[in-house]
Amino acid sequence: MSLGEFDLIRRFFQREHPQAGVEVGIGDDCAVLRPTPGQQLLISSDMLVEGRHFLSTVAPERLGHKALAVNLSDLAACGATPRGFTLALALPRADAAWLERFAAGLFALADAHGIQLVGGDTTAGPLNICITVFGEAAPGQALLRSGARVGDDLYVSGEVGDARLALEVFRGDLSLAGDAFETVRRAMELPRPRVALGQALRGIATSAIDISDGLIGDLGHVLTRSGVGARLEVDALPRSRILAAQPLAVQRLCTLSGGDDYELLFTAPAAARAAVEAAAASAGTRVTRIGRIEAEAEAGLRLIDEQGSTVPPTFDAFDHFKTRHG
Repeated sequence: MSLGEFDLIRRFFQREHPQAGVEVGIGDDCAVLRPTPGQQLLISSDMLVEGRHFLSTVAPERLGHKALAVNLSDLAACGATPRGFTLALALPRADAAWLERFAAGLFALADAHGIQLVGGDTTAGPLNICITVFGEAAPGQALLRSGARVGDDLYVSGEVGDARLALEVFRGDLSLAGDAFETVRRAMELPRPRVALGQALRGIATSAIDISDGLIGDLGHVLTRSGVGARLEVDALPRSRILAAQPLAVQRLCTLSGGDDYELLFTAPAAARAAVEAAAASAGTRVTRIGRIEAEAEAGLRLIDEQGSTVPPTFDAFDHFKTRHG
């Protein structure tokens, strides 16, 4: 029996137990949410298109996870508390087995962060997933790209570059043994949004962004919005042992312009180093100091290796109109 649009929604996406703050969820023309008194609303939206943002070979449950994770990562970068999300889904066909697995991955992550799917849309078409997330933060507490100040330390969470390493293997440009490939493939397909870290950094970090299009490109957004420059110590970037075993040129490609890391890149005053470490410990997430903010007129963005020499800035960010995953 073929699935119609509303059967599809009821079977795979409508859940019976509303969560706190949701007056009306799926089933009406609009969701009705109840904001927490005294909080500001933060909203972000990301679209994932097959062939542009993910490969056709990705498991449906991993795709469901990643579709929500990349949006939660935006809330994490702002230090927000997630409250709910919508899903707009275009499907080539209504495949019940695929939908069941996709929904399982989506809701496993949603439940881990205590948020509810409150609405959206479904239609026939090329595979396309668009999620909008809603979060909250107290006035003046949201982390933004525009707050970096000269003298601030520059940090990154976790490790960077494994997702790009996996993509290079998929493209046939590199090869890895089975276990190593599966490890980096997980980094690419199952990113971990650093929501707890973003919340812990409120009142400590001066700016933040999540790394979705490559560290160099995303750092550039912070520098532009803040009107500053930076010294980036490229060999200090945290990387896995798998990536560290690759030639230096591959390591730098993956760490500097990889994208799909969904780690937090943030700045904080040098005097706040102990507070940053305490925030990272409370969130259970490693952070690494990778440089400092400098005056734009003096520096721009300088890439420096461990010998103190300048590295040519030949690394590109992901561009949605030029770069493909496939």
